[in-house]
Amino acid sequence: MRFLHPEHDEALELSLEDVFLVPSYFDGGSRLEVDLRPVDFAGGSHPVVSANMNAVTGKRMAETMARLGGLGVLPQDMSLETAARIIQHIRSVDPRHDTPLSVSPRATLRDVQGIIRKRAHDMVVVVDDERRPVGIVTHADLRDQDQYSPAASFMSSRLVTLPAGTPNREAFLRMEEQRVKAAPVVDGAGRLVGVLTRDDAVRLELLAPALDPAGRLMVAAAVGISADAATSAARLAELGVAAIVLDTAHGHQRRMVEAIREVRRAIGDRLPLVAGNVCTPEGTRDLLDAGADVVKVNVGPGAMCTTRMQTGAGRPTFTSVLACAREAHRRGRHVWADGGVRDPRDVALYLAAGASRVMIGTALAGTYESPGDVKEDREGRPYKENYGMASARAVSDRTAGIDPFERAKKGFFREGISTSRIYIREGRESVGAILVDVITGVQSAFTYAGAASVPEFHRKAVVGVQTAGGYVEGKPRG
Repeated sequence: MRFLHPEHDEALELSLEDVFLVPSYFDGGSRLEVDLRPVDFAGGSHPVVSANMNAVTGKRMAETMARLGGLGVLPQDMSLETAARIIQHIRSVDPRHDTPLSVSPRATLRDVQGIIRKRAHDMVVVVDDERRPVGIVTHADLRDQDQYSPAASFMSSRLVTLPAGTPNREAFLRMEEQRVKAAPVVDGAGRLVGVLTRDDAVRLELLAPALDPAGRLMVAAAVGISADAATSAARLAELGVAAIVLDTAHGHQRRMVEAIREVRRAIGDRLPLVAGNVCTPEGTRDLLDAGADVVKVNVGPGAMCTTRMQTGAGRPTFTSVLACAREAHRRGRHVWADGGVRDPRDVALYLAAGASRVMIGTALAGTYESPGDVKEDREGRPYKENYGMASARAVSDRTAGIDPFERAKKGFFREGISTSRIYIREGRESVGAILVDVITGVQSAFTYAGAASVPEFHRKAVVGVQTAGGYVEGKPRG
């Protein structure tokens, strides 16, 4: 990457809003030719990572991210027992079809209501004792029903099923012809194996799954820098995670360097080790020298983060990633950009600055796949609760097992919002909808920069600096 006016721009501390991509000549034929595969380690068709936040990444998020070509990072606050169950689930599910929600014909309306919002496909499949579909239930079927009515009494018996292995185009056209948004997928014996939506049939043409060498969906996991970091990392490696992420708000510290060395000794070279967060070349250098393969960059830009207001510490996002990426690239290593993403342009700009992957948190929290239950406000609008990983709420959960007095002292040190409503918006209620919006935007950004791959984008991107008016000018006003 180079600046449009390097003699001036190199000296500035720049946020994502301060910069823009300068269009250049593209020699390719289509934006679909753009290759977004990450350059740091194998796996995934694009560089989006879901943040290791309690309110963002759990079983459903990590599974769906991998199925749609990204990578989910399980939070460090998750117990190893819970992580083991989730990792086993993700590595065993179908890499193409969404996991179905199913009940027996004897299940009640309450049973259906308890699970129907656990997936974005808005379908509960009613199955017999052999797991063969006999009907489906969507939200439209739940109106004006008694809470204890059996599913058999209100399910739709009009079934449109898809044989496993049906090509995406054929599946889409069949659902289009039958006027259904989703369909159960069945094996050769007619047993339920998954659900495919009409939208996902198209998305899967653009977003290939993130698979390990054995063809299973990939998932990563975060570990804190406590005394048991090495033990936890070794156990997670045994469970089959694709990467270990050592995570703390201020990563440029002695305990992080020690933890990297301990974890590296525990897991050897079999897994990529990501560590952070930092925002300087010096921090990047020290973490890489300690044994990290990738450094996670940014301090304070997340929507749930109050670090900069509490402490004044941090650095504007674009400059932070650019400075750290340059240091990492000099050593043949990589950085992830973490936090501050609101629009697809932000992902593109982070990649232009040299990031190999981009971590997204709050933008994914308002989806059916994020952890937690869907709630409704007084107007009946659905939302989920989000909170920062350094908030009083997260600190309280993380220190639940220690002495109450020590826990009370730790509670004073908080750098995040403890509760925030993230509304589930029509058209953006699923991870798939958000990912396609981001990835198609980034593919187009590559063509504007004249690049067809991530390394080429790193080399060819030209970035200019703009006024606040320039940023506002680029926003839609229709």
